[in-house]
Amino acid sequence: MVTTVSLFQSIMEAQKNNGGLPPVEKWNPPLCENVNMKITRDGKWYFMNSLISREKMVNLFSSVIRFDDDGFYYLVTPHEKIKLEVEDKPFVITTYNKETVKGIETYLFRTNVGEVVPLSTQHPMRIEISEKKEPSPYVLIRKNLEALLSRNVYYQLIEEAEMDDKRKELYLLSSNKRFSLGLFE
Repeated sequence: MVTTVSLFQSIMEAQKNNGGLPPVEKWNPPLCENVNMKITRDGKWYFMNSLISREKMVNLFSSVIRFDDDGFYYLVTPHEKIKLEVEDKPFVITTYNKETVKGIETYLFRTNVGEVVPLSTQHPMRIEISEKKEPSPYVLIRKNLEALLSRNVYYQLIEEAEMDDKRKELYLLSSNKRFSLGLFE
């Protein structure tokens, strides 16, 4: 029997086989002051108020992000760290596929920087509800770094979701686990 692997599954496998990401949590370099870097809510990166349009540069920077106990995001190298202004989260989920992975139906999410993660206990989803009753759905990408689901992806997932009438909750089944999309009345 021939097994077909999707593009998303191939990316996810390449990420694992590529030796992982740099060990930013082990580096403790001095803070580099007077550098203004920002990531907007829609995932766009800015350096000194100019859009960084080179995808490879953004992807490189995204591989050395760290979220520290002081509540700030940093770009970290062995020699310096730069404080980032992040409007919401450093990543945005831009697309997804629902696929069978190792015989189990799984949602695979792709970020604006090309990382692919399965919706699973290692990469769970959570929903924050604002004071205006607007949901902000997040998926854990790595360690303590999350991605905001784009509105488009979130509404597509709502269309696919199942309803628990007893709890009035929409949810997805992924990797044999249940993930809430929020309570609805």
